[in-house]
Formats: sequence, structure tokens, C-alpha cells
Amino acid sequence: MYFNNTLIIKNGRVIDPANKLDKVTDIYVANGIIIGFDNAPKGFKAEQTIDASNHWVIPGIVDLRARLREPGLEYKADITTESIAATTAGITTLCIPPDTDPVIDEPAVIELIHRKAETASHANVVALGALTAGLRGEHLSEMAALKTAGCVGISNARSPIQNSLVTRRAYEYATTQDLTVFIEADDHWLSNGGCAHEGAVATRLGLPSIPYAAETAAIAHHLELIEETGARAHFSHLSCARSVEMIRQAKASGLNISADVAAHQLHLTEMDINSFNAQCHVLPPLRTQRDMEALRRALADGTIDVICSDHQPHEVDAKLAPYPATEPGISALETLLPLTLRQVQDGQIELGRAIASLTCEPARILGIHAGTLGVDQPADICIIDPEAEWTLQQDRMQSQGKNTPFTGWSFSGRVTTTIVNGDMVYSATP
Repeated sequence: MYFNNTLIIKNGRVIDPANKLDKVTDIYVANGIIIGFDNAPKGFKAEQTIDASNHWVIPGIVDLRARLREPGLEYKADITTESIAATTAGITTLCIPPDTDPVIDEPAVIELIHRKAETASHANVVALGALTAGLRGEHLSEMAALKTAGCVGISNARSPIQNSLVTRRAYEYATTQDLTVFIEADDHWLSNGGCAHEGAVATRLGLPSIPYAAETAAIAHHLELIEETGARAHFSHLSCARSVEMIRQAKASGLNISADVAAHQLHLTEMDINSFNAQCHVLPPLRTQRDMEALRRALADGTIDVICSDHQPHEVDAKLAPYPATEPGISALETLLPLTLRQVQDGQIELGRAIASLTCEPARILGIHAGTLGVDQPADICIIDPEAEWTLQQDRMQSQGKNTPFTGWSFSGRVTTTIVNGDMVYSATP
């Protein structure tokens, strides 16, 4: 075998939940793939060596939902800036929803996104195609063509579909194409333009609110159609305890579903908007302490499969209006891993389960070759110094969007090296 672009990662604690691996060993990389552990393959000669002593070596993180703002909103961010920010945070694969401008409802748009990602030469970028043409909820998209062009799933993002028959037909079509339907469960009419959880805080602040039912009624609706059609579905960004119970029961009954939670929902509640902090304006809204604890338990026991960033970078002005008029979302790539590790440090979740929720689980749901350090798999690797102490500072964020409620938070554990397809794309050391 001819070895090119060779690399050894030595003495790291290799943690790969997909292969139930957790031990100190060496990793050998060549030709963009992992070719072995422990002992060098015959004829192997390293061009580069990384000493990972006292570090964790994990699969590159797969972020199941990140809006990169390109095409359409490049004044907020673009694929290049956000893929660079991703790799500084150990993220090697980003999955973007279809609500770009133009919408990802035809092959030309997905081809443009892939070309932009290749030019950026940092993180891998995959995309979901639109469930309906233009996300308008009226006519089905050409799912077969979108799959051929490289879409890894189908979604209507947060755009409503009024006609349930359209939804059913869309699920049937997705099933014939072996495509996972990604659902952002929201009853558009119950949400009614709200911006905060329907509870004491929203009432006291006079904010238009969103009830639990906006999420749970939508989940119930979709679960019935999933059972009817046999569709494979993923529920995005759960936010409340009742949703968790519904997903748990549906899984127990045998439905082929999975779910994720945004990292910020595991650390913030409605109390964090008390001072009209627009950095905490997110959709679905931050819920109660009880809901946050239920989400944490569901993640630990596997009811929730994945933690994602739900990255939404904004320009400064987007967060400066009165709270209801501000744009929802957090610039979250650079806090995805730190917030997850904080869950481990707080005893909320085991380390292996936490890493699985960032790596092999999202890769499984997307059906891509990623999220594992197995032999002959792509060499997408993240190296972490678990003892590194640091504080998040807005002016040091790599994302073009600096909108985050976590400014000033202290974290333990920081990415030192990120490798994508065998190439070192980020190193914290000179």
C-alpha cells in the first residue's frame, strides 16, 4: 500500500463510543483515512507526529443543525467563516437546514453549497433538502433529485404545512427514497409569533408567549403520520418535559424516530431572559427549570440521541431592538463542546454518552461516514486538552456572529487540534 499525507497521533486517550474504545494508544493516518492503532503498519513512515499525551482524542464532532447563512444572508456569516469557526471547536461536519435563500429545493443549490464548502477547505458540509417546494407547504419537492445531488435528509424547517395530506404524501415519498424526515415541531398558529415561554416570566415582562402545546401538539400530529406511513423521522430541538415523554413512548412502541436538543436548552431557562436579555431569545423558547432537568435526564438515558449547536449567527443590530423584535438564535458552534463537557463535569451525563451524542449518533442519523475512529474511516479527529481552563470572550470568537449569552462563562476542556480528512485544519499551538 502506498502511504501519502501520513500522520501519527501518539499517547492520547482515544475515546470512540461507536467502537466502544477508551484507552491510551496511537493512531496512524494516511491517505485521509485511519489505517491502524497501536503499531505502525508495514512500510509506514510518518510525515507528521502529534503528541497527545494527557489529551483526549475523539472523532470529529458532527453538528446536526447549524445555519451558516449562505446562500442568502452573507452579511451575517458565510460558509467559509463558519466552517473555520467550526474546526476551532472540534466540529468536522456541519449539517445545514434547507431554509437558505434560495431554498434547498433543487440540485443546483446543494451543488453550490458543496462547492463553497470545498473552497473553504475546513469542515465538511452536508445539507437537508426541502420537504416541499420553496418550503411553502403546497407541493412536494423533487426528493429523488435532491438525494442524487447529495442531500442527506429532508425537512420543511420551521415553515408550516397547513394541509395534512401534503405532509402525509411527503412522508410517503421520503420513505420510498430512504430519506430521513427532520421535523422542527411547531404549531405555527399556537406559537402565534411569540418569543418567550408561556409562564410567569413572560407574563411579568409582558412578552408574547409560546405555550407547550405549540410543540407537543405538533409532535403528536407528526407521530400519527409517521406511524401511518412508516417514515423514518428525526425530531429537532426538543424543549420541554412533555415532548420528552412523547418521544420516549413513541420509541418504546417501535417507531423509527430519533431526537436532539440544542446545547443551550441544557443550561438556560426562562429565568435567563428576566432582564430582557435578547441573547437568550431563541426558538423554541427557553422553558422552565423542570423542563431543563427533564431534557438532561432524557439525554443521559438515550431518549434524546444528540446534542446540536442550533448555530444561528447574527449581526450586532439583530439583537439590539426591543426583545420581541430581535432575531432569535445563538452563535453556538464554539460552545457546543464546552457546554457538553460541562454536563459531564456536573455529573449529568457519562463522558462516553456525551461524546456519542456529538459524534456517532448524529452521523448515524444522517447516514454518513463520520463520527468514528474506526480503521478505514475518514480521518476526522478532534484532540482536546481536558484540563485547559478558559473563558468565552466575544471578541475572540471565530464565528462572524458574536451573539451569545455565554460571554464570561468559564469552561474546562479545550480543542487543541482538529483534523479533517487527514489534514490538520486547526492547531492551538504554533
